[in-house]
Amino acid sequence: MDTTNFSDIFKSSFVEKTAVFSLTDSLIGLGAAFLIGLFIYYIYKKTFKGVIYSHSFNIALMIMTLATSLVIMGISQNVLLSLGMVGALSIVRFRTPIKDPMDLMYLFWSIVAGILCGAGFIPLVVIGSIVIGLVIVLFANKIVVENPYLLVVKLDQDSAFEEVEHMVKAQAKKFTLKSKSIIQDFEIEATYEIRTKDNDAKLVSNISKLPGVRSAVMLSYDGNFTA
Repeated sequence: MDTTNFSDIFKSSFVEKTAVFSLTDSLIGLGAAFLIGLFIYYIYKKTFKGVIYSHSFNIALMIMTLATSLVIMGISQNVLLSLGMVGALSIVRFRTPIKDPMDLMYLFWSIVAGILCGAGFIPLVVIGSIVIGLVIVLFANKIVVENPYLLVVKLDQDSAFEEVEHMVKAQAKKFTLKSKSIIQDFEIEATYEIRTKDNDAKLVSNISKLPGVRSAVMLSYDGNFTA
């Protein structure tokens, strides 16, 4: 017959798990994750080529490295906890759109660095981060992006459409007719995707002066188009 003594009443599984917890290893892993996150923060800030720099996104990269490292440290000690953590994290959905592929790369870099730091592969994450950082610094300033534009032209006459297309063909590097709409049988709206030469403002000005053209507008184009 089993008997319960006084010490069994105060026995706690939480205390037992704390006994196997290594404070030194955790501090080393978190310290490495912080330094790698700081390195990612610096690389992102120095190589950012967009118009609006998001400081909060850059901070999130560093925090994500630390948070991922914490998760890996926690689930590495318990198989059941790892399965529960996978199930809990699988319901998380991120609604913030990532339009720049480089931002997605930085997110992936932060997550991978956090996983390696939490798993104890600190030399690997240090070497890998240095190599990735050097590649970004070397090639970020050498990438020349030709931003496409959308040229929206409104015409009163169908005959002016051929003149507009001829002028676009003569003054643009590349062009593609994305849509052509007839509004109330008397107004035509044509939308072109174009890659301009040096003086793109002159193209809009010349098209606006054509007879039969009511307006010409050029917009920056990120690759997404809805007719």
